Amino acid sequence: PGLHPVAGATILEPCKRLQGSIVQMSAHFHLKAPVRNAVSDTDALAGTVRDILAAVRARGDAALAEFSAKFDRAAPASLEVSQSEREAAVAALEPQARADAEFAIARVRDFAQAQHATMLPLEVEPLPGLHLGHRVIPIGRVGCYVPGGRYPLLSAPVMTIVPAKVAGCAEVIACLPPGAHPAMIAVCHLSGADRIFRVGGAQAIAAMAYGTETIPAVDKIFGPGNAFVNEAKRQVFGPVGIDQLAGPSEIYVLADETGNAATIATDLLAQAEHDVRTRVGLITTDRALGEATLAEVERQLATLSTADVAGPAWRDYGEIVVVEDEAAMIALSDQVAAEHLQVHTRDPHGLAKRLSCYGSLFIGPMASVVYSDKCCGTNHTLPTMGAGRYTGGLWVGSYVKVCTHQWLDARGVAAVAPSAVRQSAREGLEGHRRAAALRQTWNETIPVRAA
Repeated sequence: PGLHPVAGATILEPCKRLQGSIVQMSAHFHLKAPVRNAVSDTDALAGTVRDILAAVRARGDAALAEFSAKFDRAAPASLEVSQSEREAAVAALEPQARADAEFAIARVRDFAQAQHATMLPLEVEPLPGLHLGHRVIPIGRVGCYVPGGRYPLLSAPVMTIVPAKVAGCAEVIACLPPGAHPAMIAVCHLSGADRIFRVGGAQAIAAMAYGTETIPAVDKIFGPGNAFVNEAKRQVFGPVGIDQLAGPSEIYVLADETGNAATIATDLLAQAEHDVRTRVGLITTDRALGEATLAEVERQLATLSTADVAGPAWRDYGEIVVVEDEAAMIALSDQVAAEHLQVHTRDPHGLAKRLSCYGSLFIGPMASVVYSDKCCGTNHTLPTMGAGRYTGGLWVGSYVKVCTHQWLDARGVAAVAPSAVRQSAREGLEGHRRAAALRQTWNETIPVRAA
């Protein structure tokens, strides 16, 4: 109410244009529907996490020690991993494990460097005497949370630490649970972490956000974790940046009648073994393929060694949806905006060009999510819970700030000041009007100079 007519017209016109682009999804039905919601399942955590953050902020290292004992059943002699401990962890790596880690580091570094090369400083002169530009500035100190979890996920530190080093961040610290596998320390070291600390969970996020006697406060926090870590990142965001709010992992497959049920089931279960709350699904135009995949998942679960995790994930959060045509498949996929999206259709590259909401896209049956998860070079830290509708995944650009600047000479002032004076007066901002008009009186004395 009371919106100025000019402002209303400015807002309304693009809304009118948008109306024509809204797509109505065709009817579809579930062969299997999820029975739980991964987002609402974490609602009760907020109070517990709030208490942890407050304790660490107030009591620093002492609170970290208490929470390590309580949650991790550990009492490390030192929070920081020493240089000798780092070197020992690397030396203890089995040779092939080290070679594989270094292969993954090289692939992620190469791709991050290629991305970094596209982020160039900018200087333009859109009007004579009006100079605009931006600089690409690395974030000063960043913190990388490295999850412990059920398995030693050696790719996790690679994905968060390596891009930070490529971006040129001044200091990169890593936090991982006290009970994390020693190989995780080794890979943090090989990835380039400047400092490594033995602290996990929400308390690690608190330590990086607020700082303690031992752990320095950072400017931005990266890395996925469990529901407590995610909630902690949500609560500290503001004074400290975060990469994203990462929910449980997700994989969806888009397939037509050319899809292979055994391949699709294998890929769904490969992701489901991450966590009992993993969201997995198939969207298909072919009911027979959906039914075959449903049967194939059950068959493979019978022999999968991680079925104690993958089975509940499939039971509680898995789904198979049959849609009437490719347009409906695309519409539903863009609504889901899956973290990992595989395309198993007759023309996967053609369909891929029509998709717009996902974390990372895997085009064709040869492109398995596991390759990106481990070592092919794209980052596996990706948006979940529908966030793919408005953001992409972690990349080297997440570790920099693109900051604008401007400078004007007399010609530039002559070009922009009149409009700025009129607009300020129109808005009733007299101080703004005076500041804009003041420069006009200097016009005779402002030198015209080169950038």
